[in-house]
Amino acid sequence: MTKRILIVGAGFAATDAALSAARLRDLQKVSSRDLAITVIAPNPVLTVRPRLYEPNPEKMVVPLLDLFSAVDVNFVQGTVNAIDTEDQTVTFENLGNDKPKLTYDRLILAAGSSLFRPPIPGVDEHTFSVDNVSDAVSLDGHLNSLVKRPASAKRNTIVVAGGGFTGIEVATEMPTRLRKILGRDDDVQVVLVERSSTIAPDMGDEARPHIIKALNQLGIRAVTGAGITSVDADGVTLSNGERIDASTVIWSAGMRATDLTALINAERDNLGRLLVDANLAVPGVANVYATGDAAKAASDDLGNYTLMSCQHAKRMGAFAGNNAAASLMNVEPEPYHQRTYVTCLDLGEPGALFTRGWDRKVEATGADAKTIKQEVNTIWIYPPKADRNVALAYAKPSSVVDF
Repeated sequence: MTKRILIVGAGFAATDAALSAARLRDLQKVSSRDLAITVIAPNPVLTVRPRLYEPNPEKMVVPLLDLFSAVDVNFVQGTVNAIDTEDQTVTFENLGNDKPKLTYDRLILAAGSSLFRPPIPGVDEHTFSVDNVSDAVSLDGHLNSLVKRPASAKRNTIVVAGGGFTGIEVATEMPTRLRKILGRDDDVQVVLVERSSTIAPDMGDEARPHIIKALNQLGIRAVTGAGITSVDADGVTLSNGERIDASTVIWSAGMRATDLTALINAERDNLGRLLVDANLAVPGVANVYATGDAAKAASDDLGNYTLMSCQHAKRMGAFAGNNAAASLMNVEPEPYHQRTYVTCLDLGEPGALFTRGWDRKVEATGADAKTIKQEVNTIWIYPPKADRNVALAYAKPSSVVDF
């Protein structure tokens, strides 16, 4: 009887989970007739989400069908809306809008995360984001349309909500991007709003001065210790009482795991991520694994835990796929570990910032770090080409995202 691994999602974690499971199946000389690997997602593409702050975001997708075909992974197009862990079935809606079911012997939940928009007046109606391709395309179109409006301070002002990784990359991209649209001599104002007392609160004291220097170089105004209390068509109001007139408000503050994690009867953290064990299995729920942004795992034995980033998602995915397959073939699992942690933060024209370790030791800045960032964004985070040998060799768990 055919055993079935079902992977929900088509992002970084899901793609690497599928490849890794296929790799172990191949190593064990098990046929796809005996162990079927299926990915289910709304579309057979991987969104290169870390690049959606760049122009032309519609290009930031990678087709997956040829890659999956090369390693004998099936793809089902559909949106999952129910998971029954007792019957081991997943219900979904497909293009016909019916509700077929898929059965599984092992389930890997790798459906990622989405931007959290708090219930602040006007946020849903009047803000843009770079959370997904559709949102990023909307922002791109909006920015390009600004040149048709009469010149004004409001037209030329962009407010970015959230001074974390995404907010900083979005903000530092905007001065150059907007001047290319409006004209090099236009007076462009970008305001970065962070509720914490410092910009980049998670980056540490060694890295932060480099970020602040880049913001100053670009003329970006940072407002700290204040949040946005309302948004309207003409701008934002802050908790400190300040009013900023702006035609563009970009929300980048906060992420939440996929709502599908709530369908699994297990413990979750405050971001909605399922707590998983060293093999990325969900404790107390038979035959279910979670990975990527849908899971919280210990990355080492020093008290560090995974973050919502493609760096963690790719490697977690590879271990989850390997271990789900291993459990069906009587092979020892490989406990997940990711002891090396790096950050590579794009800072627009001033370059980038590259740090290593959880204490964010700065290793490169400026143009040198920009070269690393461009390599990360255009090579490291992309899946392998649709060649069976290349793809299976790539998917060794301990080699994925090995800095």
